[in-house]
Amino acid sequence: MAEEFDETGILKRGDGGFELLRDNGAGRIRLILPRTPVDLVEKSVRVTGRLTEGGAVVDADGVAPA
Repeated sequence: MAEEFDETGILKRGDGGFELLRDNGAGRIRLILPRTPVDLVEKSVRVTGRLTEGGAVVDADGVAPA
């Protein structure tokens, strides 16, 4: 079963997609998003979803302003 993910950070455009620059100091994590949140890029957001690919990627259920 996939581990739940619920963190805040800055939403960034990455190579071919989006990344979360995590507030907890753990660096960046790649996001799989159901829609393109262009209005939230470079802003503080909360991302919820599930960790996949050994914890390297988040399959996001939602992205909202933090």
